[in-house]
Amino acid sequence: MSPRWRSACLSLLLGAACASPPPPRPTPTESAPQEQAPEKAPGKAPEKATPKASSQAPSTRSPQEDPSRADFERAVDVAQRGEWDAAERGLEALLKTNPSLDPAWTNLGVIRERRGRLDQAEQAYRKALELKPDQEAAWDYLARLSCRTGRATNIEAELRQKLEARQDAVTLRAALAFVLLHQQKLDAAATEAKRALKVDERYVKAMQVLAQVYFLEKKYELARMVLENALAIAPRDATTHNAVGVVQLTLHERFLALDSFKRAVQLRPDFAEARNNYGALLNEAQDYAAAVTELEAAVKSASDFVSARLNLGNAYRGLGQFARAKAEYEQALKLQPTLADALFNLAILYLDLEPEGMDPLERFKTSIAFFEQYRGLGGKDDRVEQYLKDARKGIDKEERRREREKRDQQRKAQKSEEPSPPATPPPSSAKLATDDKK
Repeated sequence: MSPRWRSACLSLLLGAACASPPPPRPTPTESAPQEQAPEKAPGKAPEKATPKASSQAPSTRSPQEDPSRADFERAVDVAQRGEWDAAERGLEALLKTNPSLDPAWTNLGVIRERRGRLDQAEQAYRKALELKPDQEAAWDYLARLSCRTGRATNIEAELRQKLEARQDAVTLRAALAFVLLHQQKLDAAATEAKRALKVDERYVKAMQVLAQVYFLEKKYELARMVLENALAIAPRDATTHNAVGVVQLTLHERFLALDSFKRAVQLRPDFAEARNNYGALLNEAQDYAAAVTELEAAVKSASDFVSARLNLGNAYRGLGQFARAKAEYEQALKLQPTLADALFNLAILYLDLEPEGMDPLERFKTSIAFFEQYRGLGGKDDRVEQYLKDARKGIDKEERRREREKRDQQRKAQKSEEPSPPATPPPSSAKLATDDKK
């Protein structure tokens, strides 16, 4: 039986439609290739070096021998625990003594973006690019931020201008492909991704964009093939595992998709899109407690992630937690006022659960009002008509119950007002004596 709510759409392959910025990365000043980098902890894969990386050799000193790197990695560890204030202070202190540490600028930008200081985030990303013009992470984050804030055409023009002088810059080419994908310019996005792959056939980010183009064109098997190639190159790339999960789910391979989303979360615990996808499937399996764990983590990593808010509300509703579910649906509407699915879910919430202290008639009428608002925004779920009938039946049943209760109270009141019949006097003692004489 399908759930009596509207699930949020799964996050797209690269999270292009989601609000969450990427996570902080513990990248050393000069990064080792991703496939060769030792794992320190889940979600901490170093940034992939590009073909145009600096000729300076990567630092081989341990954190104890390299205080700047040790301070940097501590700040990122703190950020990945969600302790934004402490992480920001740590990175700012580090940059005062080592302002040329470009990964620190990038991670500072991510933290500021998550805290809603978007202008400061962009300044940090651009500072990182001043220091290292080919830094993959900074271009990736800057492109995403520009798309989120409605400036996709601006960043597209900037990237094209830079590529005129550097045709073989795969980092810029992949960022441009992502921006074109965000604008639904699928042919152009595929072209740029393929150009990047001609320069570096192992460039995973270009593969991910190309796979999403194929996915949106409904070429699912082709998308799967590209993503499998990407995993062969970088088996610990959480973004690719998440992308594979979306393709598998589309191909009705639900159990495989669950495993892919779970693997993405294990590799990068603060990957909001993967957490959202995993939580959405757990909701459908009615494992609401596990879904809450995943979706609360998604919202913690990206507080303005509308899909995660909607799915978290569904999980709370499944556990019977009316107030929490209502708060998440309302927050989703605050972030996206025309989100019809949030109205649908609020209507179902009032229809199915009985919040303590709420008048039943008010509850059913509120449900009907939300269904009407849902339809007013163009919602066309076929179940609405039946749900409206259920709500109206609930109103009729409650009104009849109240009418019966009212009549019972009236009868009791009338009975209490009627005069009591006179008491029967006991037989007189004189009569009894007369009877004895006889």
